[in-house]
This record gives sequence, structure tokens and C-alpha cells, in this order.
Amino acid sequence: MAVSRRDALLATASAALAGGLSEARAAPTAPPATPVPAPDWRRGFDNQRIADMGDGRFLNPLIAGDHPDPTILKDGADYYMTFSTFDSYPGLIIWHSRDLVNWRPVGPALHRNIGSVWAPELCKHKGRYYLYIPVKASPNTSYVIWADRIEGPWSDPIDLNLPNHIDPGHAVGEDGSRWLFLSGGDRVRLTDDGLATVGQPEHVYDPWHYPDDWDVEGFSPEGPKILRHKGYFYLVTAVGGTAGPPTGHMVIAARSRSIHGPWENCPANPIVRTVDRAEKWWSRGHATLVEGPDSSWWSVYHGYENGYWTLGRQTLLDPVEWTTDGWFRMTGGDLSQPIAKPRGGQAGPHGQTLSDDFSTLHIGSRWNFFKPAPQEAQRARVEGGSLVLKASGTAPSSSSPLLLVAGDQAYQFECTIEIAPGGVAGLLLFYDEQLYCGLGFDQERFVTHQYGIERGRPANPHGRRMRMRVTNDRHIIRFHISGDDGKNWKRFDRGMEVSGYHHNVRGGFLMLRPGLYSAGAGEARFTDFRFRAL
Repeated sequence: MAVSRRDALLATASAALAGGLSEARAAPTAPPATPVPAPDWRRGFDNQRIADMGDGRFLNPLIAGDHPDPTILKDGADYYMTFSTFDSYPGLIIWHSRDLVNWRPVGPALHRNIGSVWAPELCKHKGRYYLYIPVKASPNTSYVIWADRIEGPWSDPIDLNLPNHIDPGHAVGEDGSRWLFLSGGDRVRLTDDGLATVGQPEHVYDPWHYPDDWDVEGFSPEGPKILRHKGYFYLVTAVGGTAGPPTGHMVIAARSRSIHGPWENCPANPIVRTVDRAEKWWSRGHATLVEGPDSSWWSVYHGYENGYWTLGRQTLLDPVEWTTDGWFRMTGGDLSQPIAKPRGGQAGPHGQTLSDDFSTLHIGSRWNFFKPAPQEAQRARVEGGSLVLKASGTAPSSSSPLLLVAGDQAYQFECTIEIAPGGVAGLLLFYDEQLYCGLGFDQERFVTHQYGIERGRPANPHGRRMRMRVTNDRHIIRFHISGDDGKNWKRFDRGMEVSGYHHNVRGGFLMLRPGLYSAGAGEARFTDFRFRAL
């Protein structure tokens, strides 16, 4: 029987709900009554917003757009991070930084579709890199892959046979034993090579529970991360549900002198929580602590941007202060204002260009297929400065479109498209196969996509080749078409509003992504793809 994410979380949390907790429950400080307006972001590739303000400060998000469940590794002077990539493949894109603020993609670690990838864990042990990967599949399970170089090649996935848990967090005990801490306060032992489990999961921790009058999605203990620091093991966990009410998701902490417990809950829990829907960042949680290049401490976690659930859960950076009683607190407040960067390290360019001249095939680092079949990558090739994409299915819902992650509130993208006889192709804003919008065409008619279904089909005066433009202006969608490669544009007579194309409406934990599709017969050629944040 297939187990949903929510069912798995609720089942594993029942023991924790039954336990009594005696720790003090200190409510976080409320935000100011009148929030101070934040400055605008500095701009990078394609005018995309970037965190580094260029003056020794940064402004969240750290990595804009859907980069949820961040898992971060400090490896000498280098930092590596990856995120849940769900049904996008190639997946588990590794990002690299040397200052904790500016990040560039290295490339994907996972090429084979093994299911919907939830919160992974990136770690290094005895010179080898590991990725522990929970997936929603049939059945649900967790895999491990490994590599001797972060750039890969990465091994084939190895099934750990963990059908009832998610969000593994790797830990090494004081005795050298290796463990995965799991959702619901459980853990399972690993073999010394980290490639198999030993025995069955066991319950070891009853997480702190919030007051009953708080607006949350559900208890759902998840995302356990272990840090060893000055004689303690710190267990950082998320509770409250990853979406739902903006005030739900939160960060809590516990500690123990031994990896085997007992675990003492922090008297100041929750460490982080959105307390008011007026705040800039909603549903903040799933935190990992990391040491900065100057020996300062920081935390990465995710949150939804107020008013922009469509952008998914974005990665945030929060400064950490260790207190005299051996606990820690986060000092960035509601993260709406600039924060002083970590000192030291080496800054570099941030992000990547999303515009594409298709001189090279950037599948993985830039473009990803949605729910690809085993041979999906063979559909795509570059030829003469064009992306040639073999048709698949009859509509975006069945065509496994190619998608980007765009993290700005407003943007515009355009491309010249040429179809074969019997083909249909176009540009999309795609959440999943049941929720998307866009504009396509065959040689005789346009096809309008809205709410994940086909709408109007007015006559197409341009035949099998035209240039198309999509503008997403803070959820207001406009389409323009050109029959002369963009010299003259005409607005297409159908506008849309997409603020409801997100997880709290549809489920799935995804984001609304720009993309291309090719369906029907033959091949479609995509040329001169241009993206610009507005």
C-alpha cells in the first residue's frame, strides 16, 4: 500500500504526541507593529535578484525560487548544498560557495528517476561524499548514492528499504557508529560503509510540542539534523507542517551528551517561527547549522515568501549565536532586513543565466524534465543554435516538459518556436501535470492552457513558426506573439492570474516554473531563449 508524505509523518509522530513534555515554552518575540521597508535586491544574471548587496550585507532569500529542505556541507574552505528536487530530473543539483552567500550550481547528482525526491542529506565521511535520498514512490523508501568527488560521478542509487520514514539526517556517534535520524523522532543504524541499514528503526526522541492554540498544519516532526559541538550532540528538528498556515512550520532543538540520548529539549523552543502573517517569510523551518568561513555560525532553512507561494520554499540564511548555557539562538529576526555577511571566504558570481542560446545542452544544471521516462533525455539535442525537442504525448500534461527554476516575483521569457507537421509546442508556466497555464500552437490554431486544461483555440496566422513571449508580472500573465522574429509584437487576447497555482491549493510541494513543451508529432525547434527578471 502506498503511504503519502502526510500519512507517514502522522504515523511516526504518534508516539511523540503521547509523551509528556516539561520544558518551558517561550513564545517568540512578535514582529514590529510597523515593518521597516527593506531595500530592493541587487541584480545578477538576467537581472535576477541576488542576496549579496555588495556592501558587506546580504538580503534574503539566499537562493531564490524553489530550493526547499536545504542540506549543507562545509568541506574545508568550500560549502556545498542541495535541495529537494521532487519530480524534476536530472535532480539533486549540487551548489557550491566559498563565502556562504554567493552560490553557483555544480551539476546534478541524480540522473535516474527513482520517484519524487524529498528532503535529502548531503554529508562526507572518511573522504567520501554521500547523499541520502527519501522518495515518494511505490513503495516509498530511501536511497543512498556516493561519490569520491563532489562533481561525481555518483553511484547508482542503493535502496535502504525505509518505507515508513522520510528526511534522513546522518550522524556519527562518539563511538564511531553511523546513524540516520528519521522523521517522527526515530533513528536507524548504518553499516560502517554507510550503504545499508542494521536492524529496524527505533524511537529515540520525543520532540517539543507547541501550544494547542497555535495555528499549524500538524505536528509532523521531520528534517532531523545532528551537529556535534563542544561536548554535545544537537538535534535540530522541524515541526508544525511544512506548508498550510504561514505560522505553522518552525525550528526546535534538543541536545544530548551522547548520540544514544537522552535528549533534552531546548527551554527556548521554538528557535525560529513565523508568528504573524504580515512577516516577509512564512512557514520557516527545516534548519541546519553550519560554521562560517570566519568561525561564526549560521543556519540555512527554507520559507515561503509572503504573497508568493507560487515561488515554492526558498533558501534563507540566518545568523546563529551560541549562548552561555550551551544553547543557541538565531538573531536575524524575521529576515526582512539586510544582515551583515560572514567575514572571510571568497565571493564570486551568484546563480546562473537562464537565457539560452542552445550552443550547449544544459540539461540538469539549468533545464530539467518533469517526471521523465527512462529514455527521456534522448528527446533533446542541440543543433545549429537550436534546442530540438522530440514530441511526446498530446499536451503539456503528458509531454514531460523542460522547466527552469525562476526565483523572481516578476519576469519575462521568450523564444522562437518551429514545429513539424502534426506537432504542437509552446511556452508554459507549469506546476504539475494537473495545474499549469501557457500558450501553444499547431500549424492552424493556437491552443490556450489554463487551470491544467485546454481552453480556447483561435486561428493561428503564422503557420509552423513564430516567436512567443510570456510575462509573469506578480501573478498577472500576458502573452505576446510575433511572426517576424520579434520585430513586431501583438498581444494575445487571453490574460490569466496564477496566484493560486501552488501547494496549498494543489499539494505536491512544488513551484510554478517557466518551461517549454513539444507534443503531437515530429520535433520542435526552440531558438534564442531569452529570460529577464523584471
